[in-house]
Amino acid sequence: MLVELDGVRFLTDPLLRMRVAHLRRAAPIQPIDEVDAVLISHGHYDHLDLPSLRKLAAKVVVPRGLGARLRGFEVVEVDEGDEVSVGPVTVKATHAEHDGGRPPWGKSSALGYVLTGSKRIFFAGDTGLFAGMDGLVPQLDVALVPIWGWGAELGRGNHLDPEQASEAVRRLRPKIAVPIHWGTYRPFYRGSGAPFLSEPAEAFVRAAAIAAPDVDVRVLQPGEELEV
Repeated sequence: MLVELDGVRFLTDPLLRMRVAHLRRAAPIQPIDEVDAVLISHGHYDHLDLPSLRKLAAKVVVPRGLGARLRGFEVVEVDEGDEVSVGPVTVKATHAEHDGGRPPWGKSSALGYVLTGSKRIFFAGDTGLFAGMDGLVPQLDVALVPIWGWGAELGRGNHLDPEQASEAVRRLRPKIAVPIHWGTYRPFYRGSGAPFLSEPAEAFVRAAAIAAPDVDVRVLQPGEELEV
């Protein structure tokens, strides 16, 4: 996600290649202008991609322990609860329930990030549900919530499926929820019409209407924009 807040531009977990290992991009890569900071939620290959970062001249905020993997970049390592100022915007690292390590570069946690300026925006990264999610960000304007992955199944580890993501939205209580982490990549052996490229978003809309009916859900296709 490319987020612009109070004149500062953030990019979350950029994967800006048409092919990555066995994955193929199912949506075009949108041109990205200057970025002020990149927020990396954890070290897995579909979230921390060095060739993508090399295309960006920006400060990179990462969970502590991943800095050694990013020699040559302007890196800020953070722990849960740490804050970093980027222009007038404050970035706060939050808990995420996910194994974010990347061997052999040691252990590191997974994080979410809260952007606070004239609006409050929460990027959840990859996570499962956790107790502290309830009211994690007071007066939250926008929640960017993962709802799927890159294949027909979520795979190992803690992730949110559409129903769990709707429960996350109920706990977070944002004004607006935007589902992310779906519909962008597919294994090369699955076609561009594979159901998992569209069905998770549809399922999330249905589930959120029940779990969090007061939240405005905005589904963005890859490349679409939302102005708040």
